[in-house]
Amino acid sequence: MLPGLSYPEESLRRLAGDLAERFHGIFAAETVERYVLESYIGLLRTSSVKAHLTTRTARFALERLTALAQAKGAITQAVPEVLFVCEQNAGRSQMAAVFTNALSGGAVHVRSAGSMPSSALDPTMVAVMTELGLSLDESFPKPLTDDVVQAADVVITMGCGDACPIYPGKRYVDWELVDPAGQPIDEVRRIRDQIRANVIELLAGLGAPSA
Repeated sequence: MLPGLSYPEESLRRLAGDLAERFHGIFAAETVERYVLESYIGLLRTSSVKAHLTTRTARFALERLTALAQAKGAITQAVPEVLFVCEQNAGRSQMAAVFTNALSGGAVHVRSAGSMPSSALDPTMVAVMTELGLSLDESFPKPLTDDVVQAADVVITMGCGDACPIYPGKRYVDWELVDPAGQPIDEVRRIRDQIRANVIELLAGLGAPSA
């Protein structure tokens, strides 16, 4: 543990125990415990909503362990895996993930992450997505980790620089999009609509439906 930081040890211990049982036969309990603690620390450093940190840690650790199990071949990937990466994971990559989930109807599995994650989602981005009836209530910025990159079939980058690790056999695509942070709402709407068009094109290339 890092000095100067406090941890909800009992909650994290219970979470690690639950996940160790879920991944029994795939990962050792020590591996699961390490992932839980790393996930908690990664979110603690950026999250502005400490009250929900343990719940978010549970989701983040589960996502990472599932990705690692997929990369190892211990869990079958039933549908294409797409990872969206931007710098803050607060705007572009979140919009892309929500659009992909909504338009594919589950025919594609989506993850998103940030090379330098923000403490919260961009409120203007949330507003323009809400205009379309798309909720980001379950979304939060997450740091980029190797495991989710390894599990992805396609990695879509959006201004994250050289932070995304490169693995042989992965398909990498860069979308040149303006960062919506600090932009007026009409510009954020334009960025939103461009992302939606890009997602439709991506789904067509994956042979997935788009509603």
